[in-house]
Amino acid sequence: MSTLTVWKFQGPDTASEVLHKLESLQSQELIQIRDAAMVSWEEGAKRPKTKQLNNLAGLGALDGAFWGMLFGLLFFMPLLGLVIGSATGALTGALSDVGIDDDFIDRVKAKVTPGTSALFLLSDNAVIDRVEPEFASLHPELIASNLDQDAETKLAEAFG
Repeated sequence: MSTLTVWKFQGPDTASEVLHKLESLQSQELIQIRDAAMVSWEEGAKRPKTKQLNNLAGLGALDGAFWGMLFGLLFFMPLLGLVIGSATGALTGALSDVGIDDDFIDRVKAKVTPGTSALFLLSDNAVIDRVEPEFASLHPELIASNLDQDAETKLAEAFG
């Protein structure tokens, strides 16, 4: 089963740096990236920039519609106001079926602020003791995951 994690970093470009490191680790077979998307929020910008990893296909990869809906709910929904009305309820209901509920949305909104970045990562088979040292100096903060509480706590502790 794939793991969906959301990591916050200080600095608007750090998530991009992390993704490049993860791609290198994937070539060493230390992690398998199923899909990823990034949020970069420059200091002083009204809203963040989002980017999805487009070069993945196949089982486990999420499509652009998923990332678009998620990022719309997280960062752009207040701009749309009542324009989409009841569609919002249907959308949030569909996302909650995969563990993305109001609590998830609120945690991400509260943490990803101007001057930060975030990496939304769908991955498998991470060799934590080999992957973790690559990122310890960047002080990643685990915002959310689809792991059970014990596994999420261990993962957060491993990454400091």
